[in-house]
Amino acid sequence: MTLQKKATVVATATGASLAIVKFAIGLMSGSVALLASAIDSLLDMLISLFNFFAIKKSEENPNDEFQYGKGKIQAIAGVIEGSVITTSGLYIIYQAIDKVIHKSTTTLLTPSILVMIFSIIVTFALVQYLNFVAKKTNSLVIKSDALHYKTDLWSNGVILIALVLVYFTKLDIIDALFGCAIGIYIIYSAYEIIKEGVLILLDRALDEEIIEKIHKIIGSSNEVTSYHWLKTRTDGTIYFVEFHLVLTPNMTLLEAHRIADKLEAKMMAIDENKTWLITPHFDPYDDEDINNLLLYKD
Repeated sequence: MTLQKKATVVATATGASLAIVKFAIGLMSGSVALLASAIDSLLDMLISLFNFFAIKKSEENPNDEFQYGKGKIQAIAGVIEGSVITTSGLYIIYQAIDKVIHKSTTTLLTPSILVMIFSIIVTFALVQYLNFVAKKTNSLVIKSDALHYKTDLWSNGVILIALVLVYFTKLDIIDALFGCAIGIYIIYSAYEIIKEGVLILLDRALDEEIIEKIHKIIGSSNEVTSYHWLKTRTDGTIYFVEFHLVLTPNMTLLEAHRIADKLEAKMMAIDENKTWLITPHFDPYDDEDINNLLLYKD
């Protein structure tokens, strides 16, 4: 089992355990904030389980039907994950408003506080582990998982503060207000996950810093007359790079490939943790204007 898959299994088991404990105490205590946290943990479990299958699919080798592989499944998973998190945030806000209207009371505050302390400790450990895996693998799915568990860490802290305040002040509206604030924060955090997934699906170019390094690598070669049509994208795990090299017309194909191989090796060194798929095209003269006319004609 790959490190990415192991991370999703650990996250799924953690989410399930926290959801069971929080639901049990939340239903008995009537705390909106704790129930909101329980729902969030349940969604975390389902999302992590979904991520396991998304990673499994994305790791499949390319075939005749999917010749570039299925890496974008991770981006689709990120969009779905962000949408589910947004829905959970809206539901939490609804529950908070309902508690204010019906003036429900919160009981079993001491067990609820202890549950949240336990949840914070476990979630903190999980976030550290997921961040480690995300740095190792550069997986968008694991990064998304780490992000929303980090969101849970902050929301758990806020819920703990809310329960402590209710314990000392006996003002149940505090629970509802904090629950509503958590719902808004959850929706806000989900936006970045959705945005990243959508941009990958739309074949957004690589980061400007990486593109600038690629420009410098190609431009520094004395054997390259010029270059054009540099295009980049990623599916979340693989960096795709294409470009046209203008070389001297009488150069042999063997020599052209030697030059391209040197350039590709330098590009791959930019981020050795990533898989690179680099496709150079050799031109005997600069045909950028002609190609642009053919591609962008009305």
